[in-house]
Amino acid sequence: MGYGENRGDYWRGRYKIAPGKYGTVKDEYGKTRKFTTQRAAEKAAAVEEARVVAEARAAQAEAELPPEPERLTFGQYAERWYGEQDLAVSTMQNYKHHLEDHLLPTFQDIPLHEITKADVLAWERQEKALYEPSSVKTWRSTLHLAFSDAVDEGLRESNPAWRRRGRGKRAGRSRNRAPEKVVTNALGFLLIAERTSLLSGRDDEFIAMTTKGYQGIRWGELVGLEKQYVRPATVRIEQQIYELDSGELVRCPPKDDSYRTTDAPSFIASLLARQIARTDPKPCVCHGRTYVFSGYGAANGSVSRPGAKLADVARRAGVSTGTVSNVLNRPNTVTAVTRARVAQAIADLGYVRNAASGEQAAHWRRNGFAQWLFQPAVTGWYPKKAPQEAHPVPILADPWPGIPARGRGAAARADAAWLPIAKGMTPHSARHFQKVLLDTLKTPKVPKDERMGHLDGSVQAGYSHVTDEMREELVDGLTGIWEAALEARRRMCPTSPVAVLNDLLAGAQQRSAE
Repeated sequence: MGYGENRGDYWRGRYKIAPGKYGTVKDEYGKTRKFTTQRAAEKAAAVEEARVVAEARAAQAEAELPPEPERLTFGQYAERWYGEQDLAVSTMQNYKHHLEDHLLPTFQDIPLHEITKADVLAWERQEKALYEPSSVKTWRSTLHLAFSDAVDEGLRESNPAWRRRGRGKRAGRSRNRAPEKVVTNALGFLLIAERTSLLSGRDDEFIAMTTKGYQGIRWGELVGLEKQYVRPATVRIEQQIYELDSGELVRCPPKDDSYRTTDAPSFIASLLARQIARTDPKPCVCHGRTYVFSGYGAANGSVSRPGAKLADVARRAGVSTGTVSNVLNRPNTVTAVTRARVAQAIADLGYVRNAASGEQAAHWRRNGFAQWLFQPAVTGWYPKKAPQEAHPVPILADPWPGIPARGRGAAARADAAWLPIAKGMTPHSARHFQKVLLDTLKTPKVPKDERMGHLDGSVQAGYSHVTDEMREELVDGLTGIWEAALEARRRMCPTSPVAVLNDLLAGAQQRSAE
């Protein structure tokens, strides 16, 4: 509230302009007004303070009002538009990438109603010079969707990202054609599954890859496959685990709500039963759910948890960590005296192998699995990782198809390398592999769509139904393809370092002898 301040021979008016800040009443020339009475100074100060409050309220009200259509920028609209979407976490994450990384850098400060078709075409040409045309097409689709909603709201009269189908030369469509997807045959897929298991050093990856290929399930559905949904003759797809860019693993419905029950051939049912019996999975700490498959690699933070480490054992035994590793992995390369000293140090410290420094993560990570297991299995090469360049997977040739050499000097100890099987395949290619198998078996469209989790919205689809005969024929066909691939693998070598595959080969050998 304004007040009068005595300055000896006059009074001046003082009023609040901000918390802890006061102004002085001045005349039209910017000089302090001098009042003869306190009352006059207070009245003038009150008038000025009321003006300041009114201006602040008007400014706040203007800031809270949405911008007029002619002043609304694309950035302001895109922020509101994104906030109004209520879609799957994967779709929301993709939209955020499209906006922040590719659309806003160009269109953010341009008024929404001023963006023209020429602006969109110029942006598209610029992006195609840097990125794959198929990616640019996806980003333009997001831009088209945002503008379509703006048209519906009356913020624009037309959609500048709209493009007439088939516009331009007939040959124009081929320019944006994506590279052909790489797939392999049943034997090639079996060999890839075997290699992933050899790289991980456990049966899990062989069973997982075989399940993915012959059930046709997506990556997130494989990671999120719960024990309760593995049944004697079916696998139920009820949830998936989606990995956000932040690293968080989100449990959410399968893509496009494609809940489904897929028929499982007997060999898949047996493999999954073996996986569950061998690993005895427990509920994970992140979701409290019991999943069939666990991750490969150390869990985040495991190296900092309590417990003796490999380095502690080495210090106590008076040897290097490499020597301790040799005692644990290649004891024949270490003298008996050294082995005894390391064994005593392990006993004294209560060291448990992998308990502190190598605790397994609860779930696979998409990039880790693709880079360090799947791609080396498919190509025979490890990817580049500074300071190392890409290099062949070092292999000890015996037993066939070779054991990946590990640790220091692995390349020097190796005596073989893997040839590529299907360079260019990705983990998602297992879905394409399943589709190829279904096409090979001439499976009708309805059971094919049901198995793949695709939705046919046509009228004709409502008149088609999956019969028991279709299911039996499908399962029998997949089983026949699997057994032929297993027999072809047996002819290459009757044994395998992968325990589960070795047992399968022994069974194939017995059937062949009969």
